[in-house]
Formats: sequence, structure tokens, C-alpha cells
Amino acid sequence: MRPVLRLLPLSLCIALALPARAGDMQPNWKLCPARDPVPAFPDAQQAPEGLKVDNAEQPINIGGDDLSGTEDNPVFKGNVTLRRGTQFMGADQLTYDRNQDVYTAVGSIRYQGGGLRLIAARAEGNQATDSHRVDDVRYQLLARRGNGSARRVTLTGNDGVLYDGTYSTCQPEDRRWEVRAKRIDIDTEAGFAVAHDATLRIGRIPVLYLPWFRFPTDDQRRTGLLMPMLSNSSRNGLDWRQPVYLNLAPNYDATLTPRLMTSRGLQLGAQFRYLVEGGQGTVEAAYMPHDRLRDRSRGMFRYWAFQDVSPQWQARANLNWISDTRYLEDFSSSLDGLSQYSAYSEIGLYGHGRGWDAALSADRWQLADFTLTEAVMPYDRAPRAWVHVDRPLAGLLHWRLDAEAVRFWHPARPGGARLDLKPGLSLPLEGDAWFLTPTLAYRYTTYELDDALARQLGSRSPSRGQPILSVDAGLFFDRETRIKGKDYLQTIEPRLFYLRVPYADQTDMPVFDTQPLTFGWSQLFRDNRYSGADRQADANQVTLAVSTRSIRQSDGRERFSASLGQIHYLSASRVTLPNEPITEKGRSAWVVDANYAPTDRWTIGASYQWDPKFKRTDLASLRARYLLPEQGVVNLGYRYRRGVLEQTDLAFLYPVNANWSLVGRHYYSLRDRKTLESVAGVQWDSCCIAVRVVARRYVHNRAGQLANSLMFEFELKGMGSAGQDTQRILRRAILGYNRDDLYLVPPQTATGQPPSSTDLDDTTP
Repeated sequence: MRPVLRLLPLSLCIALALPARAGDMQPNWKLCPARDPVPAFPDAQQAPEGLKVDNAEQPINIGGDDLSGTEDNPVFKGNVTLRRGTQFMGADQLTYDRNQDVYTAVGSIRYQGGGLRLIAARAEGNQATDSHRVDDVRYQLLARRGNGSARRVTLTGNDGVLYDGTYSTCQPEDRRWEVRAKRIDIDTEAGFAVAHDATLRIGRIPVLYLPWFRFPTDDQRRTGLLMPMLSNSSRNGLDWRQPVYLNLAPNYDATLTPRLMTSRGLQLGAQFRYLVEGGQGTVEAAYMPHDRLRDRSRGMFRYWAFQDVSPQWQARANLNWISDTRYLEDFSSSLDGLSQYSAYSEIGLYGHGRGWDAALSADRWQLADFTLTEAVMPYDRAPRAWVHVDRPLAGLLHWRLDAEAVRFWHPARPGGARLDLKPGLSLPLEGDAWFLTPTLAYRYTTYELDDALARQLGSRSPSRGQPILSVDAGLFFDRETRIKGKDYLQTIEPRLFYLRVPYADQTDMPVFDTQPLTFGWSQLFRDNRYSGADRQADANQVTLAVSTRSIRQSDGRERFSASLGQIHYLSASRVTLPNEPITEKGRSAWVVDANYAPTDRWTIGASYQWDPKFKRTDLASLRARYLLPEQGVVNLGYRYRRGVLEQTDLAFLYPVNANWSLVGRHYYSLRDRKTLESVAGVQWDSCCIAVRVVARRYVHNRAGQLANSLMFEFELKGMGSAGQDTQRILRRAILGYNRDDLYLVPPQTATGQPPSSTDLDDTTP
């Protein structure tokens, strides 16, 4: 009965014909009922999960309650089934004429296979002419949730025709949106189809009519239009972007993005992506020949890539260029335009092995803030070589080495070269309830300075050598306790850290990349209070600290934790940066950090630093999160750092009901009496349609000027979305917004890579 199974490729084409981009999307189906538009067939055989079956190589098995007719004209009646591998077809009656090579199947036609399930009233065909017809078809995509119907389907060879076809991801009885077409011509071999008289309906209202359009019918990437993006802001006016995807080859592609900003003019963006064995890369560029607001041409260039050189070594590049210092401010739609005062580029060769890491690289900074000058920019490091080794030496003894050689360049200041070596030995000892790690290291740093800097500091080749001794020790006490009928594990963890570094005069040494580290909990246990190698602080100090935790034993959830610590400076630390006071003998600020979860919905945290010498608060922060029912969240925050900032932050996602949600954020500086960012949005979300409107007012440059934007997004789930991408804004603005069960904007899997580094197969127009 092989002729009957000739229908199966066509059935798959029906499923792929209308949802041209459904495979790309990651819609949220939380509001959709679990039932299937086409109920499952109890007698359909499925392959075990993860097992791939080549159906073409499988035998055909036909069964039924009754077999009649003749040898040349067999007739199967009653629960007729045809199975071939994972494909299943059923009918009430099947008649086959061997002489004419034709068949007819009637009554409850059922098919399942290839991610598709369908039912029909009648099927007939001629194997000699390879022509087939199926009447009154209803189908469902098992993976994509799409479903629809067709009055008639015909197939001749690789060409098929679908008459009066529909497609939607909504339930059949609640068609919030649907695509209808009078006729769809399908070429299964080429993987394309042409729709005639197609209409997109929202509810019962037709909103888009296309007399003719061509689209792919399989999962291969195709050249074509992607969904447009539309927004409005006070800086750019109406902002329209229309991406055009170019499928150039299996391992590389390109996207052209014409962009119209009514306040500025036309811009052309382009992106090229490639995949090679062991690597991939993305090139992005944008050019505006004339910006009416700036009266000049504008542009940018980015290149991100990596390439495996060997199992241990990888080459990486992250190159960025902008045409002017206002580019990020003008063309960024987030706080990036404010926070990024520079464009950073880096290229290098990086290695990693058992117990070692190394790199040979170069980096460069470009000014991206018109309110600043190049004098404030960090030094470029070109080249820079570094290595870190930490390996066992003998028994429990470990040896380690941190080494760096770097050349510093700057367009406005003299530079030089630096060599920094830090070998060391450590003996990590530990037991069930204690640990002790003595470490002895020696840090040697030397320079070769440019003439101008050498004259300024009085030495061309200043150097420094200092031994560093530290002892890190701690105890761990725990007990089982019972609180409100639940079992907890309570711990007390005292810790002692001693650091001894003799003084070395470093006033003749430059400052290339070194800054004082922000004082906090981790700083209590470091052997240097500076980042970079230009300063190694002298020290004779002891850190005393204690932590406690309460852990619920039923699930391991930490319900309470608190830490308290302080440094005791046994002698003054005289090494400083220019214009920085010495650290006098005495005690540091107390560092306190605590977190408490009174219920599974509430989480409260606080950090505090109190300076006993001046009897003042150096830092205070309070944070609270409440998880609302129906996946909502509210975040409250207060941050204070003496002389630097005092801010409040309120952000929330509030579900009004199953369909309506409100989002918002108010980020305010008490010190400046100014709003830093306000976000207000609303969404209507249903099973298969979502509409989002988000308004923002935010500081967009260092001068404190405010900008406004209004973003609109309309999503047909399983088909695509149009408008501005609101997901990035909301995930950044609302802490906890990327929980998997938050449905306002479905989160995507974070990869830790730039957005442009996604796999080429993820794009299908």
C-alpha cells in the first residue's frame, strides 16, 4: 500500500506552508489550554524520545477489521491502519485497484508523523500519475502549536496546491488571529510556496491583505524581509527599521537594515555573520550620510569573533569604532548612551589549561562622551601579555605565579612599559570544621618610561620589590535546630586573615591602570587594596570576621545569613596614589551584610558600613523583593555612599488579571533631586496575541538631559512580532524579570555572548 503513504510529504508541507517563521519564535504559551486542537490518536505509534527513525527504510504494515474484495481490488474495512516507522495513517475504509494503480480512503482519515497531526474526510490518488487529493483537512503542528484547515489539498509529484487554507496558533473556537489564503501553491522540492489572496485577520476583522506573496515551507534559512521595528522618541522622532535578510551560504549570511528617523534622516545598517570550523564572527556597521540634527555624517563599526587555534588556545576579537563622541548618546535606546563614556576594543590570543591561564592581547579606548576630553581616558595596552599559574608542587604545597608585561599608550599623556612578577607558595590545610592557608609571595615591578614621564617622575626605570605574607584561617560550627516546626541547619563561621607587606617607596612610579578598590566584604581578605600593579600597599593588619547562616534542610534554601567584619591596622599604610591620604593605624569601617527571607515570597537584604573613627555612615543599602501571586514581582531599593550618591529605586511587574499586566520603574537620585529613569508600561496578553506599550523617560547624557521614548510591540505568537523590542529594556529595569515564569515578555536563554553572536540557524525570514 505504498501509494497511500505518498500523501505524507504533502501533509508536512501543509503544516509548514503558512507559519513561515514560527520556528524562530519563543512565545509564551502560559495562557493557552493544554488540550490539542486535533486530539491525539490512541493507536498512533511514536518513536522513543531522542531516537531518529528513517521511515523510508521501514516496512509498510496494513491492518483492518475486515478484508474483502479480490486480489487485484482488495478492500480493507473497519479501523484500517497503515504504519511505516513513526508515521501513522488510519481510515474507516481503504480500496485499492492494482490494475489502475489507484486508491480511495474514506471515513475518519487520520495521520500523525513528522511533527504533524491531521484529520480529513476523504483521500484518493493515482500512483501511476503520482497525483493525490485530500478533502476537508484539519491539522495541528505538535511542536509549534499552530493549527488550521483546508477545504482541499492536491499533490502531483513535488507540486501541491492548498485550497482555502488557514493557519493560527489560537484555539479553533477562539480565533484571536488567523491567516487565510484562497490558494497556496507548494513546491516541496524547492521548499517554497506562493499564496494567493491571503488575509491576516485579528478577530473577525481583516487587517492585512496580500494578493500574492512567496515564502519558504521548510526550516531552511531564506532571503527575505524580517519583522519591522517601530518606536518613537524625543531624540529621533518616529523610528522605523526594516531588516532585510540575505541567505548567502550555509555558513554565512547578512542582514541589511534601512532605518528612517524622522528627526534625523536615513541610516543604513548591515550585519554579516559567519561560521567556520572552531569559530564564528559578526561584523556590524551603520552609516548615516547626513544627520540633520548634527549636520554631519555619522557611523559605527563593530567586529566580534573567536577562533579556536588549538585545544588550549583561542583567538578573540571585540573591535568597536564610532564616528563621533555623541554617537552612543544619539543612537542608543537605553542607559548605555549615558554609562558608556568610551568605546572599548580588544583583540588577543587566550590560553587555558589545567592550572594555568595566559593571554597575549591589545586593547584601545575611544572617547564616546562629548562632555569629556581624551585626558580622562584610560591608557591603551598594546601589547599586553600575562600568565597565571596555580599548581601543586609537592604534597600539599602549591606554587603560583602571576606575571604581566604591558606597554601603555595614550594620545594625551606620556606612557611606558611595565613588567610585573608575583611568584608565591601556599599550603592549603583543611579539615571537616576548619581551614588554614599560609601564603608567601614576592612582588617585583619595574618600568621603562617615555622621556617626558621619566623627567616628570625623576627616573626612567623605577622598580619595586616586596614580600607578601598572609594567613587565612577559619572555623565552621553547625547545629541542627527547629523553628516553627521546620528543621534548619544553623552555622557560625569565624574567620581570621593576617596580612604583612613591608613598606616600599613608590612615589617615583607612574599610575597607568591602578585605582583603589571599593571597600567592602571581599576587600577584607585581599592582599592589596588597589587594582593594577602600579601600587602594592604596605600592610600590617588583621581582619576579624564572622558569618552565620540558617539553612532549611528540606530544600537547602538559605532563610537567613549575616556577616560582620573589620580590619585592624596594626600600623599605618603609607603607600598611596597621588592626592590620596595614608591609611592610619586603627580600625577600618565595620562591614555588615545581611539577608533574610521571612517567607518564600519575601527577600530582604541590607549592607552597612560604619566608620568608628569619625562616627559616620560610609555606605548603606537596603533591598527588598516581594513575589506577587500570578508571577508578579516588586523590587524596592535604597543606596547611599557618602559623598557620592543617594538613590531610591522602585520597580515592579503587577499582573492585574490573567491577561493584563502593568510594569514600571522609578529610579530617583535624592542627592541630585532628579529622576534618572521612569518606565511605565501595560500589556494585554492572551493565548496567541500579546500587545505591549512601554513609555520611558531617562537621562541620556552626562549633562543630565532627559529623553522620552514610546515603544510599541505587537506579537502574533508563533508567527512573529512587530515594533520595538521591549524585552531588553524591561529585563534591565526590573530585577527578577527574567524568571522563567514571568510571562510579560518571555525571557530568552542567556548565553553570555553578544547578541550578534547567535547561531546562523536562528534566523529565518
